[in-house]
Amino acid sequence: MYNTSHKLKKILHVVVALALSTAFGYSQQSAFQLNDLGVFKKRGVDLMIYNDSYNAGGFFDEKVNGIEMIQHGVRTVTGGAVRLSPTPEQWDLVPTASDRTIDAKGNSVSVSLYYKEYDFTSKIKVEGKGNGCLITVTLDKPLPAKLAGKAGMNIEFLPATYFKKTYLMDQKTGICPVVAAGPTVADAFSEKIPQFNNLLTNERFGDTYAKVVPLASGKKLTLSPDDPKSLVSVESLTGQISLLDGRNLAPNGWYVVRELIPAGKTGTVVQWMFTPNSIANWVKEPVISHSQVGYYPDQQKVAVIEIDPNDKALATASLYRMNENGTQEKVLDGKLANWGKFMRYNYLRFDFSSVKETGIYQIKYGNVSSDPFPIGKDVYANIWHPTLDTWLPVQMDHMFVKEAYRVWHGNPHQDDALQAPTDTLIHDGYRMGHTTETKYKPYEHIPGLNIGGWFDAGDFDIQTGSHNTVVGYLVSAWEDLKLNHDETMVDKERKYVAIHHPDGVPDLLQQIEHGTLALMAQFRAFGHSIRGIVQPHLWQYDMIGDAGNLTDGLVYNPNLKPFQKDGFTSGTMDDRWAFTSHSPMGDVGSATALAAASRALKSYNNRLSAECLATAQKVWIDNVLNKQETPVENDMPDFSPAFMRSMSVGQEATLTIELLLATKDKKYSDFLAKIWPEVKKSLGGGQQSMSFGASSLRTLLKAIPFMGEEYKNDLRTIAQNTKRELDALIDKNPYGVPLGQGGFYSPGSNFSIVDWSLNNAKLYEYFPDIISREYAIRGLNYILGCHPASSISFVSGVGVNSKRVTYGNNRADFTSIPGGMVPGNYLIKPDFYENKEDWPFIWYENEVVVDGCAGYIYLAALVDHLLQK
Repeated sequence: MYNTSHKLKKILHVVVALALSTAFGYSQQSAFQLNDLGVFKKRGVDLMIYNDSYNAGGFFDEKVNGIEMIQHGVRTVTGGAVRLSPTPEQWDLVPTASDRTIDAKGNSVSVSLYYKEYDFTSKIKVEGKGNGCLITVTLDKPLPAKLAGKAGMNIEFLPATYFKKTYLMDQKTGICPVVAAGPTVADAFSEKIPQFNNLLTNERFGDTYAKVVPLASGKKLTLSPDDPKSLVSVESLTGQISLLDGRNLAPNGWYVVRELIPAGKTGTVVQWMFTPNSIANWVKEPVISHSQVGYYPDQQKVAVIEIDPNDKALATASLYRMNENGTQEKVLDGKLANWGKFMRYNYLRFDFSSVKETGIYQIKYGNVSSDPFPIGKDVYANIWHPTLDTWLPVQMDHMFVKEAYRVWHGNPHQDDALQAPTDTLIHDGYRMGHTTETKYKPYEHIPGLNIGGWFDAGDFDIQTGSHNTVVGYLVSAWEDLKLNHDETMVDKERKYVAIHHPDGVPDLLQQIEHGTLALMAQFRAFGHSIRGIVQPHLWQYDMIGDAGNLTDGLVYNPNLKPFQKDGFTSGTMDDRWAFTSHSPMGDVGSATALAAASRALKSYNNRLSAECLATAQKVWIDNVLNKQETPVENDMPDFSPAFMRSMSVGQEATLTIELLLATKDKKYSDFLAKIWPEVKKSLGGGQQSMSFGASSLRTLLKAIPFMGEEYKNDLRTIAQNTKRELDALIDKNPYGVPLGQGGFYSPGSNFSIVDWSLNNAKLYEYFPDIISREYAIRGLNYILGCHPASSISFVSGVGVNSKRVTYGNNRADFTSIPGGMVPGNYLIKPDFYENKEDWPFIWYENEVVVDGCAGYIYLAALVDHLLQK
């Protein structure tokens, strides 16, 4: 009797435990199965094995590399690799991956990793084992002596996912730190592994460096035992693992789980059991994506609903109008169009174009509701104001910038700039060849460069190419739309900017002038344009915060000791470097911007206007009319001569047209007619196939009044071909815009979509019988919320639900600068679109750049103009 009762109690306990574990998401785990793309999958969890490799030629550790995991709709793990430091920084050495082998039959993926700096090779094999994966590191040769005690197997976890969560290390408890709180130790600098190109992030020339030490160490780590959505364990079968917080060295660091590779050993040196939790029958919540600023009454209105492939699609969605008393009134039950599968999810389209009455609305799909949004004639009227009022002024270099009680930054870089040394390669692609191509010696101060310009992005360099683009966008906005908006005071003499303090001068003109001054400073100093001006040291380039603290503001004096000052100069070489390599194509690009600026600045700053025009005309004579063969090796050595020529002829055409518009001189229209057959050949078919850049199409359209009928007919053909391309897009993805990898300037980035939309808008203006304005609006609505993965507006402060954290110079505070437009969604290979809203430090998703924002100002104002006409 006792035995029977005891057995029943044990069975009851097991049943209750199973019921509770299932209710809270802890369930019997399914096995990981490898697909042909090298992804281990089970319900709600993907483990990717080197679908993306480290970017050893660009930005190194971008946190989209190695072994990665998507758990219940969130990418939480990256950087599974053999690394040379406990918590690698972005510019630390990264391995080159090769020999990636997918063994579907053996349910495993293997890859080789190589550090050329140490001639060190390791191999990683990942095998599906039960409800987890076995990760094995093997060596054919022992560790190089220099890497003993340094090389280890790392895997990184996104801190934001584990905020307010706990961890267990061999039953010892801990709380995942929300902020970097140590512990660290100082070590001799001679012990530090050199970073990219032997650059170092040591702080101000010190002789020690900080090294992170573990939060906890043991055999088995369990992260987030309190939350089944993010629960994961790592157990070492070979040694001891440690949990470290990489944010102690760099704000963009992740939590790191690490095991040192033992010295003198070959074969299996590290082996882990990696076990993520999988919630049984997990289904991602649907996403209703729509414009966060709302819709103009007469425009097309389509929301896109993203659903999990395991979810059953509903037949309808509903539109509700919000009443003054807080009640909601259903105004439409709409049948959903099943678009089908795109990447990993299924998509439905909800067309509510028939609803035109002014009001506040909300879409409901099952139990999911969208953010509220308006329908009205003024929804686009002010959406570019935060960008022009706040974001662009905050980026102004060589100025003190204030907003009400807040100081955004002091007056930076008054010590600009030193001549960059020859045969130099540093971060962000800055390089110098065998000669400076100027009259200045390496490290010599170049006067006159401490004027105008904008910080390029979340960093503080001046990129000449970006400035050319910004000036072009702003001049187009000024000439096409006459935006007399004034919300900023700019005092050039005092180098002082006050945001939300009108001064009686249109802000667009002041910004055009500010960018033009930086471009003209280069021609005054060198007689040509340059690559740019940048902080030479990683400890400066990585800095976040007030740009006024990047340098001491005093010109470098080699006769003084470091940190010594004489009141006028300084012995500290913290001045930015000017990278002065001469590119004829760069000259033409800058001259194009200067020619355009000369028109906008006329009657506002006549002297600068005349100087811009004269400079642009000289460049045209030297580099277009009397040009030599394109020096491919100087401009873009990785491209073929044929491609370079197509780029070159496009730039020749755009400079010629800008000068034609500035002077009305027939010699420019005659020259354009002469090169037109070659330009037309470079154009290809529609705008997507243009070799020399789709943005040039808008400039070509501006020349129509000065050219013959044949020229206009050729552009009409381009418009017709473009129309076919545009119509085909809706069959390629449910959003009807050109998507791709995403990230910075890749297809699918918000920056490229701005350019695409502007082309569509201008084609509509010139050929309204061919191109609809809806194609321009569609691109803008994509940026404002109608896109994959979420419905957030990609412009901070614009729309009901907009970006709250971005990769700006205040990113360490988990915030943004109002009006900044981020790159948007990035495709985590093979099929996962991502834009982190809880983690600002992923630059290819969240870094705001000056040319993208200038393009957004123009596009947003232009769409409003087209709708109001």
